[in-house]
Amino acid sequence: MSLAPRLDLRQSQSLVMTPQLQQAIKLLALSNLEIEGVIAEELERNPLLESTAPAEDGPDHVATDTPAREEPAGADELVMAGEAAGESLDVDIAAERFDDSPSDHSGLSSTAAPAGGTGEAVDLDSFADTSESLADVLMTQAGAAFDARDLFIARALIDQIDEAGYLRAAVEDVAARLGVPAERVAEVLATIQTFDPSGVGARDLAECLAIQAREVNRYDPCIARLLEHLDLLARGDLTRLKRLCQVDDEDMADMIREVRGYDPKPGCRYGGEPPAPVIPDLSVTRLKRGWAIELNAATLPRVLVNTGYYHELADGPQDKAGKAWLAEKLASANWLVKALDQRQRTIIRVATEIVRQQEAFFLKGVAHLRPLTLRQVAEAIDLHESTVSRVTSNKYLTCARGVFELKYFFTSAIAAADGGDAVSAEAVKSAIRALIAGEGDTILSDDTLVEQLNAKGFDIARRTVAKYREAIGIGSSVQRRRARALQGA
Repeated sequence: MSLAPRLDLRQSQSLVMTPQLQQAIKLLALSNLEIEGVIAEELERNPLLESTAPAEDGPDHVATDTPAREEPAGADELVMAGEAAGESLDVDIAAERFDDSPSDHSGLSSTAAPAGGTGEAVDLDSFADTSESLADVLMTQAGAAFDARDLFIARALIDQIDEAGYLRAAVEDVAARLGVPAERVAEVLATIQTFDPSGVGARDLAECLAIQAREVNRYDPCIARLLEHLDLLARGDLTRLKRLCQVDDEDMADMIREVRGYDPKPGCRYGGEPPAPVIPDLSVTRLKRGWAIELNAATLPRVLVNTGYYHELADGPQDKAGKAWLAEKLASANWLVKALDQRQRTIIRVATEIVRQQEAFFLKGVAHLRPLTLRQVAEAIDLHESTVSRVTSNKYLTCARGVFELKYFFTSAIAAADGGDAVSAEAVKSAIRALIAGEGDTILSDDTLVEQLNAKGFDIARRTVAKYREAIGIGSSVQRRRARALQGA
């Protein structure tokens, strides 16, 4: 075996992730609003791109007699003639080094907002809160209550008050940062705690409620002991609370009613960051025969390649570097247009298959939601599972039953008690919610829920019932019984 250096030629095949292909795969995971931001950036960088009004017809609309597959577009429609050597959006890149949308890792969610209208759209922005922020309200009151030196301290404290009205910094830390005595900061804070809204500037819930009790002259020793033991009140341990407060049943009920009348988050009544509304990316409409599935054109701007401007630049005098730059911009513009077109077609294909698989849900409700996996949809439309995962990430669908994330329709299976078809986990959760909502005076234990679910045809274990009950935010039978006792107090 020779140890001397030498040159060898070796031939191998590998999948190369070009920047264009990485961009195209990223586009799949973005919502329509995120795509709008990407397009805006590309329009600034590339003079050959121009934005146009969305077309009414095209790949973003499907109307079928029955939910059916759309014929897939080949990878050669996405890549240029010289770049079609094995590159496709539908690839399984296990070790890819770029990140998808940050919202890919978010949990499942749904918003039960009724769809449908009466012809004229409602301007939701007209309902937005235009009032002052909590900080503005407090600073206005501080300007009238403090001199210049104390106003400086008050401003520092108000900056540390969150939207709920709680002070999120220690008095000692604020004093150290400002270089003033902690006692002086405490005095300023005590004055801020007299401002409107009542309870603002508190450092915890007990102090917030105590401030409001003092405002109405109800802060007596009994109320004070009650506020010191809010954990017992939360657990519904009324017997121990009565012993600590040294009151009878009637006085305890009166104290609980008094505390319930206080605002635990006084700052929330003032304007803050308005919650961002969910903008659906797709709409599903019931027709006389079948379904109409279309992308939300209002949030999906279209881009075109300005060939006239390209020819104008190409015919003008330019050096070798200018020609290379122009060719690069043309290739980049063509790629983006084709990638966006392929993205729309892929989303429509996935959504069409989801509607076909879950048609019973759209017709009859959540109780008829079928178990569904990404693999089932991927195999049905001849795509890879990772592609379907990207398409369903951070995208919402609106229908007559509300607005749902696409991932909402993918649920695990629960065996049927009679040996029939498996049912969706979401259907089981809906049944649990309905049983507990109608339990009346008799609180249903998890064992009783199992029996009633089995009678409805769900073969489910007690631990699964407990897991689903906690997932939908419903407490145990003991917690619900204590809550019922507190309501009757």
